[in-house]
Amino acid sequence: QVQLVESGGGLVQAGGSLRLSCATSGHTFSSYSMGWFRQAPGWEREFIATISRSGGFTYYADAVKGRFTISRDNTKNTVYLQMSSLKPEDTAVYYCAARTWTFGSSRESEYDYWGQGTQVTVSS
Repeated sequence: QVQLVESGGGLVQAGGSLRLSCATSGHTFSSYSMGWFRQAPGWEREFIATISRSGGFTYYADAVKGRFTISRDNTKNTVYLQMSSLKPEDTAVYYCAARTWTFGSSRESEYDYWGQGTQVTVSS
């Protein structure tokens, strides 16, 4: 059974940084493209970033481009989201997701597995 477990969330001041991790198990990690999404209270879940199976291709939402970096370590079965220059509007529950395709997607419906999420709160 495929499992995704996010970690690294917490409370940070505006302008600060956090690194989220998503550890996976139960599958061949390098067979999956990965994505990060987030959901703020009262809002729909939104796409943040995605990375291809090999890590050679990444794509970001405009809201985080230049501030967030997605990466993966296929030897550790883990995908990361490095977040910097955080803003209060980045406050949300952050989810990682896995897709059985070479390249990821910005559409949550195209992902096959999801983690439970980790809370990120950015104070002003």
